[in-house]
Amino acid sequence: LRSSWFNQNFSESYLLDPILGGELALPAGDVGEPFTDADDIAEVATAVLTQDGHVGQIYELTGPRLLTFADAVAAIADATGRDVRYTRISPEDFAAGLTAEHAPDDIVDLLVYLFNTVLDGRNASVGDGVERVLGRPARDFADYARDTAATGVWNVG
Repeated sequence: LRSSWFNQNFSESYLLDPILGGELALPAGDVGEPFTDADDIAEVATAVLTQDGHVGQIYELTGPRLLTFADAVAAIADATGRDVRYTRISPEDFAAGLTAEHAPDDIVDLLVYLFNTVLDGRNASVGDGVERVLGRPARDFADYARDTAATGVWNVG
Protein backbone atom coordinates (compact mmCIF):
# COMPACT_ATOMS: atom_id res chain seq x y z
CA LEU A 1 0.00 0.00 0.00
CA ARG A 2 1.39 3.39 -1.00
CA SER A 3 0.08 6.77 0.03
CA SER A 4 1.34 10.28 0.54
CA TRP A 5 -0.19 13.10 2.62
CA PHE A 6 -3.06 12.20 4.94
CA ASN A 7 -6.22 14.25 5.48
CA GLN A 8 -5.90 13.65 9.20
CA ASN A 9 -2.62 15.59 9.34
CA PHE A 10 -4.89 18.64 9.52
CA SER A 11 -6.93 17.39 12.48
CA GLU A 12 -4.84 14.88 14.42
CA SER A 13 -1.24 15.84 13.84
CA TYR A 14 1.24 18.66 13.43
CA LEU A 15 -1.04 20.82 11.25
CA LEU A 16 -3.84 21.03 13.85
CA ASP A 17 -2.40 23.87 15.95
CA PRO A 18 -1.82 26.18 12.97
CA ILE A 19 -5.36 25.47 11.72
CA LEU A 20 -6.71 26.34 15.17
CA GLY A 21 -4.58 29.51 15.09
CA GLY A 22 -6.16 30.57 11.80
CA GLU A 23 -3.08 30.37 9.59
CA LEU A 24 -1.10 27.51 8.13
CA ALA A 25 2.27 28.74 6.89
CA LEU A 26 4.31 26.22 4.91
CA PRO A 27 6.91 26.20 2.14
CA ALA A 28 4.50 24.43 -0.22
CA GLY A 29 3.43 26.05 -3.46
CA ASP A 30 1.02 25.23 -6.23
CA VAL A 31 1.77 21.53 -6.62
CA GLY A 32 -1.31 19.39 -6.15
CA GLU A 33 -1.26 16.47 -3.75
CA PRO A 34 -3.71 13.56 -3.66
CA PHE A 35 -4.53 13.86 0.05
CA THR A 36 -5.72 10.48 1.31
CA ASP A 37 -8.16 9.77 4.10
CA ALA A 38 -6.57 7.54 6.75
CA ASP A 39 -9.90 5.72 7.15
CA ASP A 40 -9.66 4.67 3.48
CA ILE A 41 -6.14 3.41 4.09
CA ALA A 42 -7.27 1.41 7.13
CA GLU A 43 -10.21 -0.07 5.26
CA VAL A 44 -7.99 -1.07 2.32
CA ALA A 45 -5.39 -2.56 4.67
CA THR A 46 -8.07 -4.62 6.40
CA ALA A 47 -9.39 -5.91 3.09
CA VAL A 48 -5.94 -6.72 1.75
CA LEU A 49 -4.99 -8.61 4.91
CA THR A 50 -8.25 -10.54 5.24
CA GLN A 51 -9.28 -11.30 1.65
CA ASP A 52 -7.74 -13.41 -1.06
CA GLY A 53 -6.33 -12.05 -4.29
CA HIS A 54 -3.99 -9.31 -3.10
CA VAL A 55 -0.64 -11.12 -2.96
CA GLY A 56 1.93 -9.27 -5.04
CA GLN A 57 -0.39 -6.33 -5.74
CA ILE A 58 0.67 -2.72 -5.34
CA TYR A 59 -2.08 -0.26 -4.50
CA GLU A 60 -1.59 3.48 -4.91
CA LEU A 61 -3.93 4.95 -2.30
CA THR A 62 -4.91 8.55 -2.99
CA GLY A 63 -7.85 10.83 -2.69
CA PRO A 64 -9.99 11.35 -5.79
CA ARG A 65 -8.39 14.67 -6.81
CA LEU A 66 -5.30 16.81 -6.45
CA LEU A 67 -5.33 19.73 -4.03
CA THR A 68 -2.71 22.25 -3.02
CA PHE A 69 -2.25 23.00 0.67
CA ALA A 70 -4.06 26.28 -0.04
CA ASP A 71 -7.00 24.31 -1.49
CA ALA A 72 -7.09 22.05 1.58
CA VAL A 73 -7.05 24.98 3.99
CA ALA A 74 -9.80 26.69 1.98
CA ALA A 75 -11.93 23.53 2.29
CA ILE A 76 -11.39 23.54 6.06
CA ALA A 77 -12.30 27.24 6.26
CA ASP A 78 -15.45 26.57 4.25
CA ALA A 79 -16.42 23.59 6.40
CA THR A 80 -15.84 25.42 9.67
CA GLY A 81 -17.08 28.86 8.68
CA ARG A 82 -13.85 30.22 10.18
CA ASP A 83 -11.24 32.52 8.69
CA VAL A 84 -8.41 30.05 8.16
CA ARG A 85 -5.79 30.96 5.57
CA TYR A 86 -2.77 29.45 3.94
CA THR A 87 0.47 31.41 3.61
CA ARG A 88 3.40 30.24 1.54
CA ILE A 89 6.73 30.88 3.23
CA SER A 90 10.33 30.12 2.34
CA PRO A 91 11.97 26.89 3.50
CA GLU A 92 14.39 29.02 5.52
CA ASP A 93 11.58 30.83 7.35
CA PHE A 94 9.85 27.50 7.94
CA ALA A 95 13.00 25.98 9.46
CA ALA A 96 13.60 29.07 11.58
CA GLY A 97 10.04 28.90 12.93
CA LEU A 98 10.40 25.24 13.85
CA THR A 99 13.74 25.93 15.54
CA ALA A 100 12.21 28.83 17.49
CA GLU A 101 9.57 26.39 18.76
CA HIS A 102 12.41 24.11 19.96
CA ALA A 103 11.74 21.35 17.46
CA PRO A 104 14.60 18.83 17.40
CA ASP A 105 17.06 19.30 14.54
CA ASP A 106 16.21 15.94 12.98
CA ILE A 107 12.51 16.86 12.88
CA VAL A 108 13.31 20.26 11.37
CA ASP A 109 15.46 18.57 8.72
CA LEU A 110 12.77 15.98 7.94
CA LEU A 111 9.95 18.53 7.61
CA VAL A 112 12.05 20.86 5.46
CA TYR A 113 12.91 17.90 3.25
CA LEU A 114 9.26 16.87 2.96
CA PHE A 115 8.01 20.34 2.06
CA ASN A 116 10.97 21.41 -0.04
CA THR A 117 11.82 18.19 -1.89
CA VAL A 118 8.94 15.73 -1.75
CA LEU A 119 6.45 18.41 -2.85
CA ASP A 120 8.12 18.66 -6.25
CA GLY A 121 5.23 17.13 -8.16
CA ARG A 122 6.31 13.49 -7.84
CA ASN A 123 2.99 12.67 -6.14
CA ALA A 124 0.82 14.81 -8.40
CA SER A 125 -1.34 11.99 -9.70
CA VAL A 126 -4.49 10.23 -8.60
CA GLY A 127 -4.39 6.47 -8.07
CA ASP A 128 -7.19 3.95 -8.16
CA GLY A 129 -6.12 1.69 -5.28
CA VAL A 130 -9.04 2.50 -2.99
CA GLU A 131 -11.59 1.80 -5.71
CA ARG A 132 -9.79 -1.35 -6.89
CA VAL A 133 -9.86 -2.86 -3.42
CA LEU A 134 -13.08 -1.49 -1.96
CA GLY A 135 -15.20 -1.05 -5.06
CA ARG A 136 -16.00 2.56 -4.20
CA PRO A 137 -14.31 5.91 -4.80
CA ALA A 138 -11.81 7.31 -2.34
CA ARG A 139 -13.18 9.81 0.15
CA ASP A 140 -12.92 13.41 -1.02
CA PHE A 141 -11.14 15.99 1.11
CA ALA A 142 -14.24 18.22 1.21
CA ASP A 143 -16.23 15.37 2.78
CA TYR A 144 -13.45 14.79 5.31
CA ALA A 145 -13.37 18.52 6.14
CA ARG A 146 -17.16 18.70 6.58
CA ASP A 147 -17.33 15.57 8.76
CA THR A 148 -14.30 16.59 10.82
CA ALA A 149 -15.63 20.11 11.35
CA ALA A 150 -18.81 18.57 12.75
CA THR A 151 -16.74 16.90 15.51
CA GLY A 152 -15.67 20.32 16.81
CA VAL A 153 -11.94 19.57 16.63
CA TRP A 154 -11.35 22.84 14.74
CA ASN A 155 -13.49 24.98 17.04
CA VAL A 156 -11.70 27.70 18.96
CA GLY A 157 -12.80 29.67 21.96
